[in-house]
Amino acid sequence: MNSRRLLPALLLLFIGSGCAALIYEVVWFQLLELVIGSSAVSMGVLLGTFMGGMCLGSLLLPRVVGPGSHPLRVYAWLELGIGIFGLLLLSGMPIVGGAYTAWAGSGVVGILLRGVAAAICLLPPTMLMGATLPAIARWIERTPDGVAWLGFFYGGNTAGAVLGSLLAGFYLLSVYDISIATYVAVALNLVVALLAMLLASRAPEIPLVPAASSFTRPIGGALVYVVIGFSGLTALASEVLWTRLLSLMLGATTYTFSLILAVFLAGIGIGSSAGSVLARGMERPRIALAWCQLCLCAAMAWTAWILTESLPYWPVNPSITPSAWFQFQLDLVRCIFAMLPGAILWGASFPLALASVASHDEDPARLVGGVYAANTLGAIVGALSAGLLLVVWLGSQRSQQLLIVLAGVSGLLLLIEAKASVITVALAAAAAGLLAVSVHPVPGILVAYGRYAAMQIGQSDIIYVGEGWNASVAVSERSNGVRNYHNAGKVQASSEPQDMRLQRMLGHLTTLVPASPRTVVVIGCGAGVTAGAVSIDPAVEHQTIAEIEPLVPQVVSTYFAEHNFDVVRNPKVRIHIDDARHFLFTTRETFDAITSDPLDPWVKGAAMLYTREFFELAKSRLNPGGIMTLFVQLYESNTEAVKSEIATFFEAFPNGMIFANTYNGAGYDLVLLGQVEGTSINLDEIDARLERPEYAPIKKSLSEIGMSSAVDLFATYGGSAKDMQPWLLDAQINRDRNLRLQYLAGRGLNLYRADTIYAEMLPYATPPERIFSGSEEKVQELLQKIRNAQGFGQ
Repeated sequence: MNSRRLLPALLLLFIGSGCAALIYEVVWFQLLELVIGSSAVSMGVLLGTFMGGMCLGSLLLPRVVGPGSHPLRVYAWLELGIGIFGLLLLSGMPIVGGAYTAWAGSGVVGILLRGVAAAICLLPPTMLMGATLPAIARWIERTPDGVAWLGFFYGGNTAGAVLGSLLAGFYLLSVYDISIATYVAVALNLVVALLAMLLASRAPEIPLVPAASSFTRPIGGALVYVVIGFSGLTALASEVLWTRLLSLMLGATTYTFSLILAVFLAGIGIGSSAGSVLARGMERPRIALAWCQLCLCAAMAWTAWILTESLPYWPVNPSITPSAWFQFQLDLVRCIFAMLPGAILWGASFPLALASVASHDEDPARLVGGVYAANTLGAIVGALSAGLLLVVWLGSQRSQQLLIVLAGVSGLLLLIEAKASVITVALAAAAAGLLAVSVHPVPGILVAYGRYAAMQIGQSDIIYVGEGWNASVAVSERSNGVRNYHNAGKVQASSEPQDMRLQRMLGHLTTLVPASPRTVVVIGCGAGVTAGAVSIDPAVEHQTIAEIEPLVPQVVSTYFAEHNFDVVRNPKVRIHIDDARHFLFTTRETFDAITSDPLDPWVKGAAMLYTREFFELAKSRLNPGGIMTLFVQLYESNTEAVKSEIATFFEAFPNGMIFANTYNGAGYDLVLLGQVEGTSINLDEIDARLERPEYAPIKKSLSEIGMSSAVDLFATYGGSAKDMQPWLLDAQINRDRNLRLQYLAGRGLNLYRADTIYAEMLPYATPPERIFSGSEEKVQELLQKIRNAQGFGQ
């Protein structure tokens, strides 16, 4: 068999290789986020390390492996090595986590240690991934047709990545867990390696490469490397910016991120294949590369317009259909409509760059490795700068304008080098400038209401919009004076009576139940109402608010101080900017109470704060007699997700109980309360506390939500863990290795079935026994109020 007959078979192998690589990326990021956190800094470290390893691999292979080695065998060993590292990472992550915990800290040292942990885990396998294309390049003839095949391989690898993204996001991790997903990726590596070895045995001779007269040594090739580097920069920076905006519009579920990534990669693959076809017959591929960058200016301006001036206002009501799968189809169409043009042009840039620097006397591995490394290095800079710097410093509008300018400069430099006419250059520059200034600001209503933006036009005034490292935040005010705090494209907290009731309940239950709540952790700042309710308890001496987004405390201290008792400025309150799981994972402190009010469980990554392992971690940080409380929403959810949250919490706290916040007599949301020891609540003792002068702020806070005594507060009791066991028999436990909750909740974010879910729970609840104590009169009063409120025994 000659090398040309092998090319279609090798293309199929690259599809399998790309599929495995994307599955690994999803799995490894999920594993490492559990260790080093999911903040913007941690994600930047992970992404930079992953792509940096691929860059190093592409550069090092031609320098480490000589041209005498059979390219197919080298490729096979690389795939086998990736699979071995995949298994090692799966089994070795607990060791990495233990070592990291022992040394982890905050500040610069903490960031460096995150980088070390990521490098140890990710650099070896990603270097092998980055070396696969340069390795196989030595099997390709150094002709225009041969170089075009390199572009096809790049496109095939990207097509495989599309399959991997969808397979991991919609099936392997949704139905199974990271172990099964890893085994599937390892199996793909093994099949690819065995087939590559088989092909090598049928074509044992390394093909001689003819001196192709159609190639001449390129002049000024350095500029092409700069341009393809800028292409990678603008591509990944744009993907980061567009993902933020699309996640607001579609809902930041794991399914949304899978769709966005799949569409972007599909465009790259289509463009790479199209660029490879064009490069075959081009005498001056640099001119095509130049116009490709200039066309990117128009494509980026198109996407900016679509995401800010078109899609947010489509007359779409996401809650019309009860099936998430119909919504996924619409979301796919919107992603394609917005992102595909730019992705195709970025994909076409790679084979055009290869053709622009190819020469007949250069090692193909060095050629491909150099172009691939330049593109990947630019991508690293683009992803990190967009995620950590540009959005925070410039905002999405200015950042996109800057990227359009960079793409325009890249194209103009190539046109000038090619001695294009002054008029052509001037017109191209003017067009790029006009396209840059056409980018509009992100609409406040999109940041505030996300997928419901079109339905909320004119309903409220957006009085603040800000873009932070991890989230975009907004504050709105309705005509009746109600103020809303928005994050993740939805209302997360408000001064509505039902929301104030829940937030105050959560805070006061956290400090009134334990005998001595001196040290308390509040997970998630939000509007600060829960944290504020905790802070006014005179028994609390030290309070830590673990908040992942630095912008949030600044915003709520300005717009919600009157609702949250100005908690951010309270001298006994410390704001710790970090992912709350990472904070508890690395701190040496213990606490008397922990209350958790994180983002909706359907938001990608939030499920890490609802796993069995996280609740066990929180329990290990509690002092004797300490308690944990957890907010559970019933709206924008489904029965399966709610069952998963409750059952997982009760596995860690088998003595736990439920308190219900109802609205107009219907189910709305819940508070779960757990204690290592059996919980005993003395009503007389708590009422006596509330009568003390120093507890006057708490008594006033409770009265503002319709509760005048301990009996009123605990009359919200909605059942115990033992009561709910029959209802929870089919519940899926949310664990670190499956994060099942984010997939269950992601299919219910557009459902409003709170009352139905609560009605399903109530028949299983029974009046409390041996939980509440005090005077007989007060206990009976409480039991009667519970029966009246929840319908027990009726």
